[in-house]
Amino acid sequence: MTAITRKKTVKASFISWTLFRYFSKNYLISFLSFFFVLMGVVFLISLVEVSDDLEDKAVPFLQVVKVVLFRMPQLSEEIMPFMVLFAAMATFWKLTRANELVIIRSTGVSIWGIIFPFAFCSLLLGVLSFSIINPISSALFAKNKEISRTYKKKDQAIFKVSETGLWLRQPDPTGLTVIHAGSVNKDLSLNDVIIFNLTENSEFLSRYDSKTAHLTNGNWVLKGSWHSYPGKKPTYFEELLIPTELTMEKVQDSFASPKSISFWELPYFINLLENAGFSAVKLKLQFHKLLSKPFLFLAMVLLAATFSMQQHRRGRVGLMILSGILTGFLLYFLSNFVFALGQSTKVPVALAAWSPAGVSLLLGVTMLLHLEDG
Repeated sequence: MTAITRKKTVKASFISWTLFRYFSKNYLISFLSFFFVLMGVVFLISLVEVSDDLEDKAVPFLQVVKVVLFRMPQLSEEIMPFMVLFAAMATFWKLTRANELVIIRSTGVSIWGIIFPFAFCSLLLGVLSFSIINPISSALFAKNKEISRTYKKKDQAIFKVSETGLWLRQPDPTGLTVIHAGSVNKDLSLNDVIIFNLTENSEFLSRYDSKTAHLTNGNWVLKGSWHSYPGKKPTYFEELLIPTELTMEKVQDSFASPKSISFWELPYFINLLENAGFSAVKLKLQFHKLLSKPFLFLAMVLLAATFSMQQHRRGRVGLMILSGILTGFLLYFLSNFVFALGQSTKVPVALAAWSPAGVSLLLGVTMLLHLEDG
């Protein structure tokens, strides 16, 4: 008899497929509701911001809307942890207020069994976030940058790193300068440098071929260079100075933004930058940050359960919900702080990227264990 009773208790501690579908359906409906509401608010705010930014550029309104729409997937990635938190809190509170959780727990289902459908859906949303949404948002973000560049300053330098080396394109007083370097040294000096001077219509004017080039004091310092003109004999210079407004900080900061590179392409670009001699810290941080998203979403569900699954007096309901929301925002700001430390290489990249999810998970599990046992 005792064995039979124990067997029934163990079976009851697991959630049924019917309840799994019921909880998942309610949670996903709440998530989609918050998604559309929050994205609508973000769209209106972004529309005003972009309109003000391009107000003096005579940009058509439809083009402004296009720029904002291209931003939306990337912005949705930023606020998705809050959507997960709010949706989970709303669903848990709805089930608690209707006493459904009390009835289900009275059958022997543990708090972990109740959370399982929410955790599963959140992990799935996290995987979809970096595997599908991120590639879409990165592609649209890159197009958004191209469109914005056409309406903003046209004297901005454009940088690109490829398998053939570093390419740099920058307008100058005579027209356009295009620089190619085969590789970059640790001191950020360039090797096997070719500099093309072009007109505004991209017509060839002259060319420099140099063994090395170093950017210092507002000049490109070329060592062992040949200066060639069409129809003239090349001239050799042991050292030659070419004025420029660039700095190496601008060169590194102006490479493709991590947000414009798909999750699936990040490993390739990380190797590409490192082989070219540049730092790939930002790309590595972005890669690990995306990988940790499923666990961050799981942590949001655990925190939501902590603040929403208990029966409270009316006066304390609003306080507990507000506490959960403030906890989510606190974790968000702490995450940005840790990411900034990772970008500055003051802490290891992997630690900076995974700490927010790890700390949030530990906090959520600890609070739930106290709730379950207390």
